[in-house]
Amino acid sequence: MREKVEKVITAIRPAIQADEGDIELIEVDEASGVVTVELKGACVTCPASTQTLKAGIERIMKDRVEGVTEVVEINALGMSESAVSL
Repeated sequence: MREKVEKVITAIRPAIQADEGDIELIEVDEASGVVTVELKGACVTCPASTQTLKAGIERIMKDRVEGVTEVVEINALGMSESAVSL
């Protein structure tokens, strides 16, 4: 499953990069079908990134990779590698 997910990300990456963003595959949980990605670049501050993730990336992933149930963004899960302390 991971190899298929990687192929889909490779296919959609140019469209995301055209808008100054990028996408990185973090994890594929084959048991639950959840794919975790990290959006980078302009995607981080873009107000439409959630829409891009769910209506774009997740829809394409579900269509092309059997078993994918959801695509989630690592920063939305509170697992950002760049912690901010106040």
